[in-house]
This record gives sequence, structure tokens and C-alpha cells, in this order.
Amino acid sequence: MSCSEMESPANAYALLFKAATMIPASHYMLGFLTVFVVFLYNFLEFHFLEDLFTGFRGSPVSLTYNSCSEIYHGVASKCRILHGRYLATPWLASPHIQTTFLCFFARPPVVSYRRQLFHASDGETIALDWLMSSDVKESATYKNNAISKGDTTPIVVVIPGLTSDSADAYIKHLAFNMAKCGWNVVVCNHRGLGGISVTSDCFYNAGWTADLREVIDYLHREYPKARLFAVGNSIGANILVKYLGEDGEDVPVAGAAAICSPWDLLIGDRFICRRLIQKLYDRALAIGLQSYAKLHQPLYSRLADWEGIKKSRSIRDFDNYATCLVGKFETVDTYYRCCSSSSFVGNVSVPLLCISALDDPLCTREALPWDECRGNKNIILATTQHGGHLAFFEGITASGLWWVRATFEFLSVLHSSPFMHNQKKTENPGPQSSLESSIDQGPYLNVSDGMVAAMGNDIPTNDAVEELSEVQQIHRQTNEVILDTAQSELTSEAKSDCRTNISPTSEQAASIKDVKSPDVTTPIRSCLDSTMSTK
Repeated sequence: MSCSEMESPANAYALLFKAATMIPASHYMLGFLTVFVVFLYNFLEFHFLEDLFTGFRGSPVSLTYNSCSEIYHGVASKCRILHGRYLATPWLASPHIQTTFLCFFARPPVVSYRRQLFHASDGETIALDWLMSSDVKESATYKNNAISKGDTTPIVVVIPGLTSDSADAYIKHLAFNMAKCGWNVVVCNHRGLGGISVTSDCFYNAGWTADLREVIDYLHREYPKARLFAVGNSIGANILVKYLGEDGEDVPVAGAAAICSPWDLLIGDRFICRRLIQKLYDRALAIGLQSYAKLHQPLYSRLADWEGIKKSRSIRDFDNYATCLVGKFETVDTYYRCCSSSSFVGNVSVPLLCISALDDPLCTREALPWDECRGNKNIILATTQHGGHLAFFEGITASGLWWVRATFEFLSVLHSSPFMHNQKKTENPGPQSSLESSIDQGPYLNVSDGMVAAMGNDIPTNDAVEELSEVQQIHRQTNEVILDTAQSELTSEAKSDCRTNISPTSEQAASIKDVKSPDVTTPIRSCLDSTMSTK
């Protein structure tokens, strides 16, 4: 073969092909595997090599606060965890792996809640799940340890995230650790969750503060000597901060913590549609919202676009076909702007710890209100490089959540300091709510002071909820007890265009036959007319 023939393009490719066939197949497999691992490492945002190169020391916690803040100098400066470093569990060195692990393999501690049914002013039934410090210390045998009026043990109100309730792993981690440290915990489940049917024409949303306001006001009246603290998670954190900003000084909360808040819902909506992996989260959350809607299909079919709900492929779709129609928002963007807690940060008058991970796959760092937190002397913003969404696993066994320890340390130091918030007296107290505690199903046994002790760890099923609704209209069986409580009529005025205000008028039942209020149309109509609509 001449040199000219060998230098022709066809022969050059032939030589390359011949050379390629001489390379062992195992080398190709190794090369493909290397490329795949590099792609997966970047796609899932692993940071194992980063941790390895830093000697597995973790990254320092960054604190944002006002330089003149008494909360920082008197409370946060004494928190060793906030001034330490956070190292994620090495084999969970990815925000996506951490977040997924929390949902499916978190292995939360076993807790047995005591269920209390709280009736809001619009006739809605809300499940309050209590975990007492005595329940954790004396878990072997149940004892009738209801809270007395004069009890001074701090009470922590927990607000779950989107479609979450007291059965979720991160809620159990928080409740168990708080109770183990001697505090009483009550999980305020969102309406329609926790195995309880929606009993009004109002559903909760990302800015629904009415239920939290009524529950906290009730707890303050019922246990006036116990300091109240609040911890919100994800959407629950957005609701909590919005509530604190709406009411300003007029809240009976001594201190609070907001964990992985989305802050700006409009920015979050843009972020969750940006990349493929975020779209997967968007789809998963939309499926969760559809499951929630199916639990209450009769109401959604009447109040919203049921066919649209079934076809929803994203959170935005669901909000368009359900949330906006029920809440009377003109557009989805209007709803997001109205309910974003970032607009209320400046008015927060309660010591507030905010914890977020910069690699949170659901709540982007772009929405963090850095300047607002720096301008408010009551707020401490703690950010970590890693942690995922509500995860922050630590230790080689991933048995604990870093944010749970950090939150309790902050609230504990605050409780021992003179910087706790004291509610300012106002002329118009919050709306009164009728409180009725009754038995959901088998494992819940009625005890004194309106508390229901759960002997098992299961949340009531839908069948149990329907059974409860029927039992409320007839005579109770001999093993059931109804606790009647007096209810007064109060009216309240709206504090902002984006806040729900309900003016209840209902009568307390005088006998076992008359458990339900005779007229619930007035509060329902008031709720629909005034719920965070944009004028």
C-alpha cells in the first residue's frame, strides 16, 4: 500500500476502527462507569470529596443578624451548636440523598401522641397531637399526667410542612427530643390532615394563619403560666413567620424557630421548574397535594376545579385549579405574593431563629431575606452549606438531625434569659374557639383536662374520621366522654389584606345530643368572603 493510500481519510477511519476493536471491552465499561459516576456526582450534588479534603470537619454555620441585636448577644452568642460546624453523614453527602432518606428511611423515634380535637371558630376540626415530657420519661406504662392550669412547663407548638402531619419522621424527631429534654410538645396538624376530615368550606394554604392564631390563643388562655414557643417547618415555617409578622407585638409566643422556610413563594415557584431534578420534586409534591385533595373530594369538587386537580402535574397547576379558587385569589402569582412570609419579616417582634441549608433542593437560597433578617433585631438567620430540606443528618449512623439540636439549644437558652417576648395587652382579644376532645378510634383513650391519650402509634384512618363525625350527632357510648367547654362570642378585625379573619357565632352544646353548633353557615360564609382575597 502506498503512502498516499494510507493517508486517505477512509483508511484513517479504518485504522481507528481497527485500533478501537483491539481495546478490551472491560476498558470500555470502566470508562462508561467513570463518566456515569462523574455525571451522577454532579447531578445529585454530592459533596463527599469536599468533606474528605477538609478532613470531615464540616463547614461552619453562618449567622446573619443585626449588630445591635440583644437576641444575638444575649441568646445566640451562647449557643455552641450555632457557633460550631455542621458535617453531614458521610454516606448521605448529597442534599437530594438526605431529603429522600428523610422521607423513606429516617427511622424516627417511636412516639405515642395524646390526641386533642380542637374546634376552630368556623366549625373546622383540628387535630392537636400532644407529646408530654412525662410520656417520654415514663413510656413503659401510661399515667394520667394531664397538664394543669398552673403548669409552668414550656409548651412547643409545631407546625408541619406541606401535606405533612404528626406522623412524619422529622416531626417525630423534633417532638421526641423536645419532650425528652423536659418540654411539652403539641403538633398543630393542618386542617384536613392527621386523619381528620375537613368540616368547613375552608382549606389551609401556604399563608393560612387563622388556625395557628386560634390554637396559640387557646393554649395561652388554657395554660397561662406555661411559656409558649413555636417551631415551623417548610410551609409551616412560612405560615409561622407570616403569623408573627401579621400580629407583631400582639402574640403570646415567647420565642420561635423557622426551619427551611421557602420565604418567597414566587421565587420558589420559578426555582422548582428550573432543572430536571427540581421538576421531579415538583411532580412528587403535586402528587401529595392530589392525594390530600382525594381525601376531601366532595368539597374540592364543589369549591374548585376537580378535573383540573386530577390533571395537575405541578404545584402551580394544583394552586391554579384548587388553592386560588378556594381562597379567591385572582391568579397564582397573586397568591404567592400575598402569602410569602418574606413580606412580613420586618414586623416580627418575637425572638426568631431561622435555619436554612444553602443546598436545599426545594427552598432556594435566592429567596432568603438576608437584608430583612439583618435589619430586624429579633431575628437570627443561621445557614449551612449543606443539609438538604429538613434533613441535616449527622453522625455515622444518621440517627439525629442537626437542626433539632440547634433549635432546642436556642429555645432553651432563650427560656433562661430575660429576652423572651411578652405579649402586649390589646383591646380586642383573639377569636374564641370551642374546644371539644373526644375519641377518634380504638387506640385513643379519653383522659382528663381535654387530653386524649394514644396507646398506639397509628394515626386515625378516614373510616375513623367518618365514624367520629356521626358519633358527634348521637349519644356517646359508655366508654366515651365528651368534655364540654364554654364558648364566648368574640369578633376580630382583619389585620391585613392577606390575612384571614373569621367572626364566629356558635353555641356550646348543652347535652350529649347537641355536640355540634346549630349554625355553621355564618362562620363559613365569613371565611370564604374574607380569606386572603386580593381586592
